[in-house]
Amino acid sequence: MGLVRSSYYERPASKAKADEPVVEVLNQVVAKHGRWGFRLCFDWMRNQGHAWNHKRVWRIYKQMGLNLPRRTKKRLPKIIKEPLIAPQELNTMWALDFMYDTLHYGRPFRTLKVIDESKREILAIEIDISLPAARVVRTLEQLEEIHGLPKAIRLDNGSKLRSAVFMGWCESKGIDLKFIQPGKPQQNTFIERFNRTYRHEVLNAYLFENFREASDIIESWIMIYNEERPHRSLGRVSPRDYRAKAENNTLGMFAAGATIRHPKKAAAYFAKVSE
Repeated sequence: MGLVRSSYYERPASKAKADEPVVEVLNQVVAKHGRWGFRLCFDWMRNQGHAWNHKRVWRIYKQMGLNLPRRTKKRLPKIIKEPLIAPQELNTMWALDFMYDTLHYGRPFRTLKVIDESKREILAIEIDISLPAARVVRTLEQLEEIHGLPKAIRLDNGSKLRSAVFMGWCESKGIDLKFIQPGKPQQNTFIERFNRTYRHEVLNAYLFENFREASDIIESWIMIYNEERPHRSLGRVSPRDYRAKAENNTLGMFAAGATIRHPKKAAAYFAKVSE
């Protein structure tokens, strides 16, 4: 026919047919060890005597859709550390946080706390099985009717507080959200210190039968905390008395700011004002 020998060749088998043995073995491995990744599967195949090249096995592994999605760390916006300064004006900076506890028979519940940093007053404590972002917004709307809204709220980076529902509502109200740096609870130290008192005097002190009983006990404790319990950083007066004297202070909130930094001087000052 006039053809040179180099022109003759055997038609190569299709890739799919050539890859069938690899596919079969991979299916066996994945059926038995569903959470193994490529490297474990390939090493197991090698230990079983299969000498296929790792690049070939990896190509088939990807074509079969077996490569597991990587769990990537959630990236939060970079947060600049800010100095923790006690606000000198009432109702300008609130702090918000969640805590976890259980009823006496083990049913878990969450508790949301909102305090005013300037006067250390408890504004609200909500308890429920779940406290989604919409519930947090509803609580703040109720506080708006009583106290108005602050200029800023200090809070951590929880998913509910990073949600579009909560952040969008705060933006619409002109509230500046002061997120602390991840893993730095000391940057929200006012409410973290309050958490210790709340845990010691309420959550660890009672066995709650149900949510109604828990709510009643917490409401009673809030009244005691706000109206009777002396606070060292407020000059050893209760938050209610501190607020009343600060509002009546003819020198403005300068003395109130001094109260937080110098408890002994503040106590003497309030004693003089009361005379």
